[in-house]
Amino acid sequence: MNTQLAFDLQTRPALGREDFFVSPTNALAVATLAAPETWPNGKMALIGQKGAGKTHLAHVFAAETGASIIAATTLKTADIAALADHPIVVENVADIAADQAAQTALFHLHNLVLANGAPLLVTDRLAPNRWALSLPDLASRMVGTAVTKLDPPDDSLLSAVLLKLFADRQSPVDPSVIPYLVSRMERDLGHAGNLVSALDRAALARKKAVTRPLAAEILDAYFA
Repeated sequence: MNTQLAFDLQTRPALGREDFFVSPTNALAVATLAAPETWPNGKMALIGQKGAGKTHLAHVFAAETGASIIAATTLKTADIAALADHPIVVENVADIAADQAAQTALFHLHNLVLANGAPLLVTDRLAPNRWALSLPDLASRMVGTAVTKLDPPDDSLLSAVLLKLFADRQSPVDPSVIPYLVSRMERDLGHAGNLVSALDRAALARKKAVTRPLAAEILDAYFA
């Protein structure tokens, strides 16, 4: 009898420092965010494609500095003076390229937080000179921000993350599965979490360990 499997592909991300693996693709960014006192003019832009680990590293930075994290799109309704009292992370700045009110709020936040001597971290997929901000004063300040970059995860980082995710679920996995997945999956840490979730559920339903044939089946069915 065929068994229909339901896969919950939305997993709760682990965003603690102990869950963040350092590899050559992120070591410089990790070191840069660990020393905000060295940032030129007290600010830094963290950039990298989706799945490179920006959100996770921003949460590590926030945990270690007491920073608040806010999406750029919500700045126009935020209490800017209160945010500027301590370190702040503003995520996805390019998302406000067409939002004059949010850009104005970020401009004031930029000036206030730096005047208060607190570090400002801004994030996006692209470098600041490609954010297409329409407020000239804000655009010039963002373009003048130093940049640190997260490259897509390499094989060693993906392998470490997959092993940790399987271990967290106490999911038995054939050793050959890890390199098999790494050579075929997206270079995306969020994708790794969804993939392990799907494999774990499939293995539990069949009362077996995660094997290469099962990995091939799940990749083809859900992640092609």
